Amino acid sequence: MSEARRVRETPFVDVLGERYVSYALSTIMSRSLPDVRDGLKPVHRRLLYAMRALRLDPTSGFKKCARVVGDVIGKYHPHGDQAVYDAMVRLAQEFAIRYPLVDGQGNFGNVDGDGAAAMRYTEARLTAVADALLEGLDEDAVDFVETYDGEDSEPAVLPAAFPNLLANGAQGIAVGMATSIPPHNADEICRALLHLLHNPGARLETLMRHLPGPDFPTGGVLLEGEAALQEAYRSGRGRFRLRAAWAAEPMSRGRLRVVVREIPWGIPKARIVTQLDELVQARKLPWLAEIRDESADDVRVVLELRGRGGEPAELMEVLFRLTDLETRVSLNLNVLDGGRVPRVMGLAEVLQAWLDHRREVLLRRSRHRLQALEKRIHVLEGYLLVFADLDTVIQIIRETDEPRSELMEVFRLTETQAEAVLNMRLRTLRRLEEEKLRVEHARLAEERNSLTDLVESEALQWERIETEIRDVRARFGAEAEGGARRTRIDPNATAREPRAEHVEAAEPVTLICSRRGWVRVVRGHVENESELRYRDDDEGRFIVRSESTADVLVATDKGRLYTLSLSRLPGGRGFGEPIRLHAQIGNDEELVACWPADPRPALLATEDGRGFLAQAGDLIGSRSGRQVVTAAARLVVCRPAVGDHVAVVGTNRKLLIFAASELPQRSRGQGVYLQRYRTGHLSDAVVFAKEEGLVCRTGTRTRTFAADALTPWTGKRGQSGRTVPKGFPSSLRFD
Repeated sequence: MSEARRVRETPFVDVLGERYVSYALSTIMSRSLPDVRDGLKPVHRRLLYAMRALRLDPTSGFKKCARVVGDVIGKYHPHGDQAVYDAMVRLAQEFAIRYPLVDGQGNFGNVDGDGAAAMRYTEARLTAVADALLEGLDEDAVDFVETYDGEDSEPAVLPAAFPNLLANGAQGIAVGMATSIPPHNADEICRALLHLLHNPGARLETLMRHLPGPDFPTGGVLLEGEAALQEAYRSGRGRFRLRAAWAAEPMSRGRLRVVVREIPWGIPKARIVTQLDELVQARKLPWLAEIRDESADDVRVVLELRGRGGEPAELMEVLFRLTDLETRVSLNLNVLDGGRVPRVMGLAEVLQAWLDHRREVLLRRSRHRLQALEKRIHVLEGYLLVFADLDTVIQIIRETDEPRSELMEVFRLTETQAEAVLNMRLRTLRRLEEEKLRVEHARLAEERNSLTDLVESEALQWERIETEIRDVRARFGAEAEGGARRTRIDPNATAREPRAEHVEAAEPVTLICSRRGWVRVVRGHVENESELRYRDDDEGRFIVRSESTADVLVATDKGRLYTLSLSRLPGGRGFGEPIRLHAQIGNDEELVACWPADPRPALLATEDGRGFLAQAGDLIGSRSGRQVVTAAARLVVCRPAVGDHVAVVGTNRKLLIFAASELPQRSRGQGVYLQRYRTGHLSDAVVFAKEEGLVCRTGTRTRTFAADALTPWTGKRGQSGRTVPKGFPSSLRFD
């Protein structure tokens, strides 16, 4: 067998590990982490490069985004078009990125969280910031690598005259690592860079006097102390508390309203408004009368306070706790160092890495320019030599078979100079043109000397970089449009503890559910159930005493459980409303149980004698319901379970008691046999504390069977049991 076709046996674990490492490296290097030098992931870099190739500079017209996306996935980025378009949309959203790199025309989404229009409808071009990132690509500023198919080339990194990594931040999840870099203010970044340039190895504390913290495009208030911020930027990891900016405005008759003008970064405004509305509907904010979203191009969410009582700052603390008006923003400066190694950097390292990159770009561009100058000067020197005797040049060209060799011999020209002379146009053979050549030669010679000094002097290089940074600051800094800091840093802010009555206004209520499924909620805990009124053809079924802010669980015979909020059910006037208006209960489903949602587990049992225990978290769902019991038999028991023993009674009048530890806990399923029947089926089951006895209720009468009297009926799960004791309810139910 030839060497090429030989099969190499390798353990599967080794092969799997090798493939996984390759995948992980691909994800880290080519998808998820930004480069510390230009702050871009490959998809963003390829987008900008493709738009540049299409000549979509800031002064040109727009082109369809579909055209851009097509070029990107066809030439540079072999991934889905929607993923590329989503990345492009984010680069154009002023509320998502501090300094947009794409100038979008059309619907690119909004701060409410609505998505952008399809790529065939929207148009785009580059912004001035993106133009600064691309500046110098044609001057050998960076290395180029082959594209995925080898048919073209793309930049491995952009020259990045703009400090994009910190200015716009980055978010990404790789394999085993992630990055989370919030945006910062360009003016402050430039000031920190200038300080570090003049003071190499500057302390973090002095750098942060110029760059105090993040600056989010949607503004807000950053509630972090100086020490916490310094520690985060020193280690490269931390979490910042960001909350909305608001102000109180007076209304008529001494009332107040709170206006939210800035929301936390990355939180859709519509989500905040929805959360506020749900809290009001749930009666958890009794001091809030109305919510209005009056936003246009700006953010303006109006909260009208009820009455004259309550300090707005204290009331807002409640909203900060219950809604996304306050959020946490992570800092994880995990980047590709030089495009090769992923690691977490501190602030000073990130700034120094960008300065080093700009110096490398400056040197490469200078050397590239020097080469071009040397070539041009060399040609000009040849021109000036032949201009002294143009008649001889013309004679050689007219009479010689090999004019290039003859010119090289007569005027002592190089091959390049001789070829340039032969390519000269006749119109340039004028005395005035010779003067222009001498002026150009002198100017280029002076530029060459200046660039030579620059390449040989590190001090001159840093002076040039300082000039570039000051130019960036002038174009995009605090004095430029939209360049001022938007996020206010409040290091002295402390959260105020709201009073209990402001956090939640809970009052006692009673849920009344009839046999036909009509529900209503009345204030207070109803004591005399006989006074309750129902429709003529109806009667009472469930009476649940709880609080106005609580939820209730409703179980049906099909094994589905529904969660209803008491605050959203109709009030106590009249006979209420059908429960199917508030939960998606099928017409073929019959109500089995209704009880307050609480942390207690529940016992679920079906008609054929099977059952199990379910944790509260597995039962609470939504108004659309959750399928908990998957058995074909009807669910007949669903009630909270507290105790150490289980009592089961069947329609065959047999009772069985066994330890609750024999009952499995499951999130859903058919369950195990609690009691077996030759005839009949399960009637009722309950979990109880054996020491307290088994309590049975019939109407207003209560009978308790003591623990020592239950010994004859105690056995193992799955047995048939014995005939119920004397005095057991004839309904064969425990309540």
